[in-house]
Amino acid sequence: MNIVLVEPEIPPNTGNVARTCVMTGSKLHLVEPLGFSLSESSVRRSGLDYWKYLDLEIHPTFEALKDKYEQYRFLYYTTRGKLYYHQISYSCNDFLIFGSETKGLAETILEKAEHVIRIPMVEQIPRSLNMGNSVALVLYEALRQKGFPGMS
Repeated sequence: MNIVLVEPEIPPNTGNVARTCVMTGSKLHLVEPLGFSLSESSVRRSGLDYWKYLDLEIHPTFEALKDKYEQYRFLYYTTRGKLYYHQISYSCNDFLIFGSETKGLAETILEKAEHVIRIPMVEQIPRSLNMGNSVALVLYEALRQKGFPGMS
């Protein structure tokens, strides 16, 4: 699986997602600009010693990522989605796209998106789940559907 964080802002969240990617055999794609340096201790600390095992690719823009992987399916996760994450039939080559912690995915990205998906949450609170939790929730559903390939 491919996890994409578009312009992440909070170092520990990215470190947490990196650790999840390592432990699931998933590739992490970061789209710049990043709200921090990857050398910051808070990113490293939350990823512990997993960084040396991380399959990481950094992209200067979202368009550069899309151009490079145009043959793959992109799934966009946002509170504005209509379809729930568990209603998708996942492929091992899917790109699971998550926006920044404070802004989410830009409208310019979503207006061209074919698959806009949400995680169900209570409507009374105008907030969303932590990015690391959202990635883990969706990624493990996708991996469950595929029988947890390469995992024991």
